[in-house]
Amino acid sequence: MNENIRLVVCDLDGTLITSDRKLTAKTKKTIETLHAHGVYFGLASGRSVDQQLINFAKDWGFDFEFDVLIGMNGSELWDAIHKKRYDFYPLKKEWIKEIIEMMEPFDLNPFLYYQGKMLCKKIDDSSLRSAKNNHINLQVANDISEFFAEDNAKIMFRIPEEQMTEIEHYVNQHPSPHYKAFKTQTTMLEFTDRRVSKDIALKHFCEINHIPLSHVVAFGDINNDNEMLQCSGWGVCLLNGSDETKALANDVTEKSNDEDGFALYMEEHYFKKKRMVNITNN
Repeated sequence: MNENIRLVVCDLDGTLITSDRKLTAKTKKTIETLHAHGVYFGLASGRSVDQQLINFAKDWGFDFEFDVLIGMNGSELWDAIHKKRYDFYPLKKEWIKEIIEMMEPFDLNPFLYYQGKMLCKKIDDSSLRSAKNNHINLQVANDISEFFAEDNAKIMFRIPEEQMTEIEHYVNQHPSPHYKAFKTQTTMLEFTDRRVSKDIALKHFCEINHIPLSHVVAFGDINNDNEMLQCSGWGVCLLNGSDETKALANDVTEKSNDEDGFALYMEEHYFKKKRMVNITNN
């Protein structure tokens, strides 16, 4: 790992926070120490920048804003250094309609972020849980056409874990030149424009702020993090991550997201080395 790190960017669920969606004291201290050392820090998530990510720094008790927020798996970017927002490649409304029709045989409950709420087909345990976890109100569509009334960054389907392999196979048999599907959790399949990925927004942020990608460290755990880990100078997969993401990462943490995997990795592979360099220089 490059000792001259300029930016550390982390996926959220399964990476930075625990399985019960908590930020541990050790992880908070690690982020504060990075900030004190002048290293930029950011989040890269499937969640919305405006409705969710923008609030985390304050909610977690930080007295500074995170430098970069990548939302909707790369469709949204907040550059806190320049106080500027960017949007990339929303799904066209006709593609959303096509996706819903394609997924009809499985009788799933699609949902998407719409006008500050979470629009769903029906209320069920998973939609209630998602709304609660994301601190967002649910809105049941009066008609399925509400889902494709306008373009949107993505559409999501919560899927029973035992069905995921079957449905992934089905989706792969119905490829589109316009959109793609990928698993963001063991029970979540998301559809975005084919061009969208977290690395698109990350590269844009780094270009604007003159940060070489070789000086970026990225942490993730599952398929939607793959491109971000690959484009960064050093990509790290959490121990609890998918086999595919582990295989392409530069390294894998020794501990999971429930065991301060991110914080312990930074301590061992960055802060200890920085202290050794400082001692040598002094």
